[in-house]
Amino acid sequence: MPPRLKLSLQAASVLVVAGLLALLVWRVVHQDKGVARELDKGKRPAAPHFDLSRLDTTGKLSLAAYRGKVVVLNFWASWCDPCKSEAPRLEAAWKQFRGQGVVVIGVDAQDFSGDARKFMRRYQLTYPNVHDGPGNVLPKYGVTGFPETYFVGRDGKLVGERVQGEISAAKLLGGIRRALKT
Repeated sequence: MPPRLKLSLQAASVLVVAGLLALLVWRVVHQDKGVARELDKGKRPAAPHFDLSRLDTTGKLSLAAYRGKVVVLNFWASWCDPCKSEAPRLEAAWKQFRGQGVVVIGVDAQDFSGDARKFMRRYQLTYPNVHDGPGNVLPKYGVTGFPETYFVGRDGKLVGERVQGEISAAKLLGGIRRALKT
């Protein structure tokens, strides 16, 4: 191959890679952040609907079926270390507040359902859990990592702030109390 042609092909390759990198950066910066963007601005957007297969029993769970209840919506995965630490906290909140119309719903995503069920057995989770294997619901909410927790008021709208990372007992209790006031 003539040196001039080789140099031209190398330059073209560098331009293509640079163009793809620029496209990736633009996509990350301009991607839809789901309802998290509105929530971060202090608004109360409607919680995006989902209808997912249950992990704790057979059938599907629809978020719409819990309208009229306060929902603690926790996105998690079995391979996530902070998820392991917060699981007992979520279970305790479920047991403490379910008589007051509060339901904790776990959304396992980007995970294998078998691993998720083992996780649930290990941490003795009795609250409803669903499986979103490929993570199709994540962009609707703007989930950026695991764990991430949202609070849904009785009216089906998000309340307060999302909690990115492991949720503390204080933030969990505060989010539930805020949502109970809606």
